[in-house]
Amino acid sequence: MTSTEVAGYGDKVVAVEPGGIEPVADADRHGRPRQLAWTWASPNLEFATVFVGVLAVTAFGLSFWQAALAAVLGNGLGALAHAVLSARGPRYGVPQMVLGRAAFGYRGNVLPAALMSVMAGVGWFAVNSVSGAFALTSLTGLPVSACLVLVVALQIVIAFFGHNLVQAYEKYVFAVLAVVFAVASVVIFAKSSPGAAADGSLGGFLLAVGTAFGYTAGWNPYAADYTRYLPKSASRRAIGLYAGSGLFLSTTILMLAGAASATIGGPADANPATAFTGHLPGFLAAATLLAITLGAVAANVLNVYSGALAFLALGVRLPLAWRRAVVALAFGAVGFVLAWLGLADAGHAYENFLLVIAYWIGPWLGVLLADHHLRRGTEFGELLTDRRHRNVAGFTAFAVGLVVSVGLFANQALYTAPIPKAVPATGDLTFAAGFVLAAGTYLLLRRQRTGVP
Repeated sequence: MTSTEVAGYGDKVVAVEPGGIEPVADADRHGRPRQLAWTWASPNLEFATVFVGVLAVTAFGLSFWQAALAAVLGNGLGALAHAVLSARGPRYGVPQMVLGRAAFGYRGNVLPAALMSVMAGVGWFAVNSVSGAFALTSLTGLPVSACLVLVVALQIVIAFFGHNLVQAYEKYVFAVLAVVFAVASVVIFAKSSPGAAADGSLGGFLLAVGTAFGYTAGWNPYAADYTRYLPKSASRRAIGLYAGSGLFLSTTILMLAGAASATIGGPADANPATAFTGHLPGFLAAATLLAITLGAVAANVLNVYSGALAFLALGVRLPLAWRRAVVALAFGAVGFVLAWLGLADAGHAYENFLLVIAYWIGPWLGVLLADHHLRRGTEFGELLTDRRHRNVAGFTAFAVGLVVSVGLFANQALYTAPIPKAVPATGDLTFAAGFVLAAGTYLLLRRQRTGVP
């Protein structure tokens, strides 16, 4: 596949990234694999990550050690997949959802790309904007609605400029976030009671694993978006190592801090950020609230940026030099409205949102990794822009994995599938079932088509 994007963007930071999802020109490639460590650590050093650990104890009834094991398993699986997908970015220089066209076909890829654009540009954007707004209002005393406007405005501006400014923000905010959350975590662990008894069940444990996986694997559809500018000669092993470890360490450490904070006790607070920082001394509490706000911005600039890329991967043609930037503005506006509506019941909505994320990502990952296995050592760049490319096996396997796993295993407030209803100890195995069903179906359908695009 040849580069069609005009070179000239390079490593300029304060410049609007031109174009949309075209392959990155060789002249514009820059950076090193190690930058992926902070690219994927910074957006997870925020309260949304902490709250996953809180949920494991308060909502799923686990002890600290049970919650810790669930976080390690769920995050480990998500980070491993992220490492594999990130390593493919420099080869073709296109976003992750464009790479998916090989496995799903040009038209078949529309459904995953649409789910990704909604999940990132609207869903995750709303979730993180709410957590950032709550933290900022706790810090400043301003109305939460005003804080939401401030947080959203900063996020949209950074995402509008594009890749290089996004990467720069993640790099420079990392030092602040890492130090503040490291100190806060030490204080939380010192005050916690990790040995406190709990009535944790297998079902609750599996729900916690699914929630952690949903959070971490929620970044998988973004993977190549932030490695496609790296030189083609960059080490794939180093790319995978830095991307995967940055994601795993940040999510796991903060989820453990969240689980530990839930064992301390104390009065409930309608503002979840205040409930967490209430266990910290005054100055550290203020610094942590600021870090939560900055971390929410770090997460959402990725959400808006990648959401815009996924939208363009639908095949939408916009005759604009700044088409990605314009789409980012639109997603920011829609996400702001959803965040505003979600201020009233953030905790409950977040729990359900995390599980729903895993529902579609499991089958999507199954198809993508199975296709990755079958195409190892081959070139398929020409398929990514070929509107005639069809891969019925990919879309079929994705549909089978999604429909069957949700129909049989989903365990949600609005719908409980037959298996968890009959055997509550199964918790929510939708993500695992979806992955296995989709991967197995894809390999079965493709077994006699080796060498065929």
